[in-house]
Amino acid sequence: MSTRGLPAPVAPSSRDKILDVAEVLFARRGFAGVGMREVAEAAGLGKSSLFHHFRSKAQLYLAALERVLRRLDERLAPALASSLGPAEKLDRFTDALVDALAEQASAARLLLRALFEDDAFDAEAWPEGQSVERRIEAILAGITGLLHDGIEAGAFRRTSPAHVVQTLIGATVYHFASGEFGEGLLGGPLLSAQAVATRKAELKSFLHCGLAARPAQSERRETKWTS
Repeated sequence: MSTRGLPAPVAPSSRDKILDVAEVLFARRGFAGVGMREVAEAAGLGKSSLFHHFRSKAQLYLAALERVLRRLDERLAPALASSLGPAEKLDRFTDALVDALAEQASAARLLLRALFEDDAFDAEAWPEGQSVERRIEAILAGITGLLHDGIEAGAFRRTSPAHVVQTLIGATVYHFASGEFGEGLLGGPLLSAQAVATRKAELKSFLHCGLAARPAQSERRETKWTS
């Protein structure tokens, strides 16, 4: 097929190259295990060029994490904004979440590490850290709101949205961060098209069985677990 008349592909900027490398390295070895010189060399840049874009390792780490969350948010937001019913919307959200994590092999592991490394530096001192917090809050608020709406509509049983969100994080972020251990359990690659499709189907089945409101429950409108 002729490419005449098509715009030439845009080469990644130096900043994007740095973030691509940093995301992989931080996901593999964590914040403490990566040096700025190593990032510069892997990106094919001088250390001075690296510090031109990022003044410290903390700023670089947070920028890489913010980019992962931004990509995730861009995939999840349309699912949450749809006009579908709660159950169908949750299905769409689950598909988007699994696809987003499967497309970026290092994203899930970086997110999982970030849960335990937030005390390594003062994230609030960096604009990127504040952006990370806002994106996390937006994602969590979106799915939590969807669960509350489903409960109030009688589509979901009276459960704890916070606990459901914890379960969903474990079933997706941990799954795609589990690497060789997860592949050993599955007996094959985590990121193959078949494995990703199976993960979607299993997760949606699990959520449907766990959240579906029984008629009697819907009528009683129990309030025990609505915190």
